[in-house]
Amino acid sequence: MSIPDRQQAMLMNGPDAAVLAVERPVDQPGPGQVLVKVNASSLNFHDNVNLMGLIPGPLPRVPMSDGAGEVVAVGPEVDGLRVGQRVMGAFHPGWLDGPPTPQAKRELPGDSGDGWLQQYRVADAAGLVRTPDHLSDTEAATIPCAAVTAWSALVEANIGKGDVVVAQGTGGVSLFAVQLGRALGATVILTSSSDDKLKVGSDLGATHLINYRTTPDWATEVKRLTEGRGADLIVEVGGPATLAQSIRSARMGGTVAVIGVLSGFEMAPTPIPELMLNNLRVIGITVGSVRAHREVCELISSAGIKPHISHVFDWEKLAEALQVMRAGEHIGKIALTIP
Repeated sequence: MSIPDRQQAMLMNGPDAAVLAVERPVDQPGPGQVLVKVNASSLNFHDNVNLMGLIPGPLPRVPMSDGAGEVVAVGPEVDGLRVGQRVMGAFHPGWLDGPPTPQAKRELPGDSGDGWLQQYRVADAAGLVRTPDHLSDTEAATIPCAAVTAWSALVEANIGKGDVVVAQGTGGVSLFAVQLGRALGATVILTSSSDDKLKVGSDLGATHLINYRTTPDWATEVKRLTEGRGADLIVEVGGPATLAQSIRSARMGGTVAVIGVLSGFEMAPTPIPELMLNNLRVIGITVGSVRAHREVCELISSAGIKPHISHVFDWEKLAEALQVMRAGEHIGKIALTIP
């Protein structure tokens, strides 16, 4: 395909979704880089916070951490990628493998520099992951943040056949935790305030459903469902409002993976005696490495997993997509298509 000299991009100039469409030159890939024709992106809570002006970084910049598309040009010294292959960008493209370090996590598209809400983007080949063949680009664009986060939590707790996972709510990470956990052979307990949303989670593989409005003491219900044992892993997305119950839901020696702060940023009341006496492991998760991204794609491919996308918007409708997210009207993921 011919590559134009100019492209359209969405440029973030200031706080609270001050994003404008602009025309920019199409950059050419250098050594170790490829040029991607970006076809889709997806919204994460992180992007919402970014577009509220709460994440520092250079301005102006193109937002969005997630993107998927097709390689249209390859620079020198690139092995393993060729023109025509479909790829996704990693959330932390510099974190290739191993434990996290400040240096490895320094680059984050949309924060530290231009993100994926543009028609063409030059990216380091090492920070790209091949798209599973059964996924569209729109579906693939939901993987880099949400699916990798869920996978990292499952790996940290060494989840396998017969284990029990609690997933909170029906956002992207939680529904991926349902699907991936089931693919690993785990029993998944899903919580939500909506029976309709819980039905979606059930269709995706959740074994037990808890409506925390009608059952506010959901930790006790988790213990009942597990015959008093508790869950091997709680995927904690709520933050201060839910952390104490997550700790009470875990089995002795279990893991609470803290991956979100949907209820705010204040300090959470923590039941220290239970944490100590039950030898619990509380670990923070910020997505994962490029290797983790590749590993979860292998499971997604082998299990034939498709992400649940409740809303798809044209990229020019970013403000409307944000309204849906902020109102909590979505289930799973919100995707953006890029022409």
